[in-house]
Order: sequence, then structure tokens, then C-alpha cells
Amino acid sequence: MKDYKTVIQDLSTEFVEKRSRFIGTVRHVESEDEALRCLAELKSQYWDATHNVYAYALREGQLRRFSDDGEPQGTAGKPVLEVLSKPDITDCLLVVTRYFGGVLLGAGGLVRAYSKSASMAVAEAGVVTMSLCACCRVTCTYNQYGRVSALIPECDGVIDDTAFLENVSLTFHMDEAVLDYFAKRLADATSGACSVEKFSEAYYKK
Repeated sequence: MKDYKTVIQDLSTEFVEKRSRFIGTVRHVESEDEALRCLAELKSQYWDATHNVYAYALREGQLRRFSDDGEPQGTAGKPVLEVLSKPDITDCLLVVTRYFGGVLLGAGGLVRAYSKSASMAVAEAGVVTMSLCACCRVTCTYNQYGRVSALIPECDGVIDDTAFLENVSLTFHMDEAVLDYFAKRLADATSGACSVEKFSEAYYKK
């Protein structure tokens, strides 16, 4: 999978529906162990809540899990999971905590409330697209530095680090699809004196 959608900001939102308090919490997680650790922390934080409904979706093993946590089957965990599934958000844990306010919401009311709480948290956090990029390095002279440092963003690359030593070493990432084009531009700009070294791959926000 080259690109994927996720939420990288951890936060909580809250609203009240017929005296029941709903707290939607979103966490970026990258493994089931991490999801379960975060879930345990939230259950401990909201130990006195009536329900801690959750859902998580992971790239690892394409896992999808949810729990109604005591609410009527299909009224809580599944609507929370659908908030992740419909836009294909992954590497994300959603927990909706409910403090019962004494008024029954009915099956339809529960579905709407849990879906609303989960959607509010995701919307507040913001969905980002992560893209697999080539991590690269170019070493150049100080005289070449101005042209090389300008060329990287011209080819939609992002400079991550610059080391000023005997020569200048620029570490950056860019879409691998344009790497050959960048290498040609780099060779032209430096009369063949500089070349690009790809040393790894990593996901970055688009």
C-alpha cells in the first residue's frame, strides 16, 4: 500500500445527548499491542464511565476490531468502526466513553450518538494522507549548495536535515516516482559532480 489515510493528532471531544455525556477520543496507533495499551489507559482514566466503546483499524495485518462494551449489539462499536472504515482511515483507535444520564436513547439514538461522537473526534483531529517516499542524501560543495537546495523543493522534495561540514550534506525525502527526474536535473545543475543516494523508505504526510 503506497498511500494511506490516518489521524496523527491525539485528542478528545465531548457532547451531551439527553443528559448522557459522550467523550470521543482518537489515538494514532501502529500495532494491536499499542492499541490495547491506549485502550487500557483510557479505561483506567474513565474507570467510572458506564461504557467505553471502541474500534480500531490497523495496516498491520489489516486488522479491524470493535466492542459494544455492554451496549445493545450493533448500536455502538460498529457505528464507531464505520467512521474509520468508510473513508478508509487506518492506524487509528477510536474510543467513545459514555456516562449514562438516566434517559434511554433507543437503538437508533445510540447509533446516532456514538457515530456523532466518533465523527467529531476524527474531524477535530483531521485526516491526513501518508505517502511512501524515498529517503535520500546529496553531498555538494558550498558553491553548489544554493542551486541544490533550491532544486529539491522544485521537484517536490522536502529537506529534512542539512549538515555543513567540509562539504554540505542534504538529507531529504521525495516521491520515488520523480527521483530519476531529480537525479537528471541534479546532474545537469552540477555538471555531473553530484549524485543522489537513496538510503531508505519511509511514510510522510502528503
